[in-house]
Amino acid sequence: MGTTLCNKSATVAIWAGESNELVWGHDRWLLERVLPLVHEQSITLDLRSIERIDAAGIAALVTVYSTACQAGHKFAVSNPSHHVAKILALVGLDRILLSQNAVQPSQSGPSLERSAA
Repeated sequence: MGTTLCNKSATVAIWAGESNELVWGHDRWLLERVLPLVHEQSITLDLRSIERIDAAGIAALVTVYSTACQAGHKFAVSNPSHHVAKILALVGLDRILLSQNAVQPSQSGPSLERSAA
C-alpha cells in the first residue's frame, strides 16, 4: 500500500493507492505510517482504492481516530467504495469517520512506499 500526501492548509490527505484491501496485515502498515502524522496534524484518508476491509482494518481506523482526537486533531476518511461505506455504516462508523468536505489528495505529490518485506 502506498500513500500520497497532499498538504492543504492544516489537513493532510492521504491516498492509499497500491492496495485494494485494508485487512489484517495491511493494518499494521497503516498504523505505522498514519499514527505519527495524526500526532502533528489533521488527516483525511482517501479510501477510493479500498475494496475490502475487515475487523483489523476497522480497528486500525478507530485507533487512528482516537489518537487524532487525543492529539487535538481530526481524522476522517473520504471516497469509500460502496462496499466499504456499507461496512462503515453497519458498524456505525460512517457518522464518525466519513468526511463530506475532505481534502482531495493529489496522486502526483510526494509518496510513502511500503516495502515488499
